[in-house]
Amino acid sequence: MSAPLQIDVITIFPQMLSGFLNESILKRAQQAQAVSFNTIDLRNFTHDSRRTTDDKPYGGGPGMLMKPEPIFEAVESVCTPKARVILTSPQGKMFNQNYAEALAQEKHLVFICGHYEGVDERVSETLVTDEISIGDYVLTNGVLPAAVVIDALVRLQPGVLGAEQATTLDSFTTGMLEHPQYTRPAEYRNMKVPNILLTGNHGEISKWQKEQALKRTQKRRPDLLI
Repeated sequence: MSAPLQIDVITIFPQMLSGFLNESILKRAQQAQAVSFNTIDLRNFTHDSRRTTDDKPYGGGPGMLMKPEPIFEAVESVCTPKARVILTSPQGKMFNQNYAEALAQEKHLVFICGHYEGVDERVSETLVTDEISIGDYVLTNGVLPAAVVIDALVRLQPGVLGAEQATTLDSFTTGMLEHPQYTRPAEYRNMKVPNILLTGNHGEISKWQKEQALKRTQKRRPDLLI
C-alpha cells in the first residue's frame, strides 16, 4: 500500500475542523489509510503572551492582517520538499473539478487558512505554491474554503468511495452536469420514474442518461459546453 496523502491545515480555529475531518467520507478515508490529517494551531507559533497572529496593515486601511512570522514557522514545521502549500483566498485561482483532480495526485498538501483582511504579502510571494478561491464572495476566514477543497480531493483518492466508477460520472468530471437520477419507489405522489430506467436495457439507459446530461447542462450551465 502506498503512503497516504498527508494534509496539514494551519489555522487559528482548529476546532472548526475537528468534526468535519472525523465524519462521513473523510473519516472513512482515514480508516482506509488513504489520507492523514494534521490540524495545526497557528497560535502555537507566536512568541508573545497574547499569542498574537495579526496586526494593523502598513499604510493604513480597515481591519487587521495576519502576521508573517507565525505562518512561516508553522509551514516550515511541517513542509517537505514536494509539498504544495495552499493559501485559501478570494484573490486566488478559481477552484474546480480539474483542480481537485490535480491536487488529488499529490502526496503532501499544506493549507494556510487566512483570516481578517488576509495575510502579509510575503507569505504569498515566498511560501505559497497555490492560491485558491472557491467563489466570488468573501468569507470570515479560510477554514471553510480549505474544507471544501479537502473534501473534493479526498473523495478522489483510490478506494475511498468504494465503487470504482463512483467519481468518474460525477458532474464536471465528464465536462457536463450529471443526468437525473431516481430510486424506489417507482411512483410517488403520481410522479413516475422514467420508463426507460425500469427496462433493464443498459444500452438504452446509457444513451438516455447521456442525452439527459446534455439537456441539463445546456439548460443550467451552458458555459460548460463552450
